[in-house]
Amino acid sequence: MNILRGIHAFLRLNNKTKLLFIEAFINLGRARYLKSIPFSKVAPSLGEQMKETTLSPITSNNEDIANISRAIHIMSRYTFWESQCLVKAIAGMRMLEKRKIESTLYLGTAKDENGELIAHAWLRSGSLYISGAEVMDRFTVVAKFAKEIRPNKLDKKDV
Repeated sequence: MNILRGIHAFLRLNNKTKLLFIEAFINLGRARYLKSIPFSKVAPSLGEQMKETTLSPITSNNEDIANISRAIHIMSRYTFWESQCLVKAIAGMRMLEKRKIESTLYLGTAKDENGELIAHAWLRSGSLYISGAEVMDRFTVVAKFAKEIRPNKLDKKDV
Protein backbone atom coordinates (compact mmCIF):
# COMPACT_ATOMS: atom_id res chain seq x y z
CA MET A 1 0.00 0.00 0.00
CA ASN A 2 2.88 2.38 0.83
CA ILE A 3 4.44 1.77 -2.59
CA LEU A 4 1.17 2.61 -4.33
CA ARG A 5 0.96 5.86 -2.39
CA GLY A 6 4.54 6.67 -3.38
CA ILE A 7 3.83 5.96 -7.04
CA HIS A 8 0.69 8.09 -6.94
CA ALA A 9 2.63 10.97 -5.33
CA PHE A 10 5.39 10.63 -7.96
CA LEU A 11 2.90 10.78 -10.82
CA ARG A 12 1.47 14.04 -9.47
CA LEU A 13 4.88 15.77 -9.64
CA ASN A 14 5.78 18.09 -12.51
CA ASN A 15 7.98 16.62 -15.25
CA LYS A 16 11.10 18.55 -14.20
CA THR A 17 10.89 17.12 -10.68
CA LYS A 18 10.16 13.60 -11.98
CA LEU A 19 13.28 13.74 -14.16
CA LEU A 20 15.38 15.01 -11.25
CA PHE A 21 14.12 12.15 -9.03
CA ILE A 22 14.87 9.59 -11.76
CA GLU A 23 18.34 11.09 -12.19
CA ALA A 24 18.92 10.87 -8.43
CA PHE A 25 17.77 7.23 -8.37
CA ILE A 26 20.14 6.31 -11.24
CA ASN A 27 23.06 8.17 -9.65
CA LEU A 28 22.42 6.48 -6.31
CA GLY A 29 22.61 3.13 -8.11
CA ARG A 30 25.86 4.09 -9.85
CA ALA A 31 27.32 5.34 -6.58
CA ARG A 32 26.33 2.10 -4.82
CA TYR A 33 28.13 0.17 -7.55
CA LEU A 34 31.23 2.35 -7.08
CA LYS A 35 31.12 1.58 -3.36
CA SER A 36 31.56 -2.11 -4.20
CA ILE A 37 34.83 -1.39 -6.05
CA PRO A 38 38.11 -0.94 -4.14
CA PHE A 39 38.25 2.69 -3.01
CA SER A 40 41.73 3.18 -4.49
CA LYS A 41 40.19 2.71 -7.95
CA VAL A 42 37.25 5.07 -7.27
CA ALA A 43 39.16 7.88 -5.50
CA PRO A 44 40.70 9.46 -8.64
CA SER A 45 37.22 10.02 -10.10
CA LEU A 46 36.10 11.94 -7.00
CA GLY A 47 38.31 14.94 -7.67
CA GLU A 48 41.56 16.35 -6.42
CA GLN A 49 42.51 14.66 -3.17
CA MET A 50 43.03 16.74 -0.01
CA LYS A 51 41.78 19.90 -1.73
CA GLU A 52 38.61 21.89 -1.11
CA THR A 53 36.45 24.03 -3.33
CA THR A 54 35.58 27.56 -2.23
CA LEU A 55 33.37 28.10 0.81
CA SER A 56 31.96 31.28 -0.70
CA PRO A 57 28.24 31.05 -1.33
CA ILE A 58 27.32 30.89 -5.00
CA THR A 59 23.75 32.14 -4.86
CA SER A 60 23.00 31.52 -8.54
CA ASN A 61 23.24 27.75 -7.89
CA ASN A 62 21.36 27.61 -4.57
CA GLU A 63 18.09 26.39 -6.08
CA ASP A 64 19.80 23.62 -8.07
CA ILE A 65 21.81 22.57 -5.02
CA ALA A 66 18.71 22.47 -2.80
CA ASN A 67 16.74 20.49 -5.39
CA ILE A 68 19.56 17.95 -5.82
CA SER A 69 19.89 17.55 -2.05
CA ARG A 70 16.16 17.01 -1.67
CA ALA A 71 16.01 14.53 -4.57
CA ILE A 72 18.90 12.46 -3.19
CA HIS A 73 17.44 12.31 0.31
CA ILE A 74 13.97 11.37 -0.93
CA MET A 75 15.07 8.80 -3.49
CA SER A 76 17.57 7.15 -1.11
CA ARG A 77 14.55 5.89 0.84
CA TYR A 78 13.22 4.08 -2.25
CA THR A 79 16.33 2.26 -3.45
CA PHE A 80 16.57 -1.54 -3.25
CA TRP A 81 20.16 -1.17 -2.05
CA GLU A 82 21.88 0.62 0.82
CA SER A 83 22.03 4.33 0.07
CA GLN A 84 23.75 5.82 3.08
CA CYS A 85 26.21 8.68 3.42
CA LEU A 86 28.94 7.75 0.91
CA VAL A 87 26.45 6.68 -1.74
CA LYS A 88 24.48 9.92 -1.31
CA ALA A 89 27.64 12.05 -1.40
CA ILE A 90 28.94 10.45 -4.60
CA ALA A 91 25.53 10.66 -6.28
CA GLY A 92 25.22 14.32 -5.32
CA MET A 93 28.71 15.07 -6.58
CA ARG A 94 27.88 13.54 -9.97
CA MET A 95 24.63 15.48 -10.24
CA LEU A 96 26.37 18.76 -9.36
CA GLU A 97 29.20 18.04 -11.79
CA LYS A 98 26.66 17.52 -14.59
CA ARG A 99 25.39 21.06 -13.88
CA LYS A 100 28.95 22.44 -13.72
CA ILE A 101 28.71 23.14 -9.98
CA GLU A 102 31.80 22.58 -7.85
CA SER A 103 31.71 20.43 -4.72
CA THR A 104 33.87 18.88 -2.04
CA LEU A 105 33.32 15.36 -0.70
CA TYR A 106 34.58 14.76 2.86
CA LEU A 107 35.38 11.46 4.54
CA GLY A 108 35.61 11.35 8.32
CA THR A 109 36.09 8.89 11.14
CA ALA A 110 35.07 8.81 14.79
CA LYS A 111 34.47 6.36 17.61
CA ASP A 112 30.95 5.32 18.50
CA GLU A 113 29.63 4.90 22.05
CA ASN A 114 31.22 1.41 22.20
CA GLY A 115 34.62 2.70 21.13
CA GLU A 116 34.31 1.19 17.65
CA LEU A 117 35.67 3.11 14.67
CA ILE A 118 32.92 4.49 12.43
CA ALA A 119 33.06 6.42 9.17
CA HIS A 120 30.93 9.08 7.54
CA ALA A 121 30.85 11.01 4.26
CA TRP A 122 29.31 14.38 3.46
CA LEU A 123 29.15 16.71 0.49
CA ARG A 124 29.42 20.50 0.33
CA SER A 125 29.06 23.02 -2.48
CA GLY A 126 29.92 26.62 -1.67
CA SER A 127 28.51 27.21 1.79
CA LEU A 128 25.69 24.65 1.39
CA TYR A 129 25.74 21.01 2.46
CA ILE A 130 24.06 18.55 0.11
CA SER A 131 24.29 15.43 2.27
CA GLY A 132 25.63 14.19 5.58
CA ALA A 133 25.71 17.51 7.43
CA GLU A 134 23.49 16.25 10.28
CA VAL A 135 26.34 14.48 12.07
CA MET A 136 29.51 15.73 10.37
CA ASP A 137 30.62 17.62 13.49
CA ARG A 138 31.17 14.29 15.29
CA PHE A 139 33.80 13.21 12.73
CA THR A 140 37.43 14.05 12.08
CA VAL A 141 38.12 14.66 8.39
CA VAL A 142 40.60 12.08 7.07
CA ALA A 143 40.18 12.78 3.36
CA LYS A 144 38.57 15.31 1.08
CA PHE A 145 38.08 15.47 -2.65
CA ALA A 146 37.50 18.70 -4.57
CA LYS A 147 35.56 18.46 -7.80
CA GLU A 148 36.44 21.76 -9.41
CA ILE A 149 34.77 22.78 -12.62
CA ARG A 150 37.31 24.20 -14.98
CA PRO A 151 36.12 26.34 -17.88
CA ASN A 152 36.10 24.40 -21.11
CA LYS A 153 38.23 26.02 -23.79
CA LEU A 154 35.63 25.01 -26.35
CA ASP A 155 32.84 26.63 -24.37
CA LYS A 156 31.74 29.67 -26.32
CA LYS A 157 29.51 31.24 -23.63
CA ASP A 158 32.04 33.99 -22.99
CA VAL A 159 32.30 35.01 -26.63
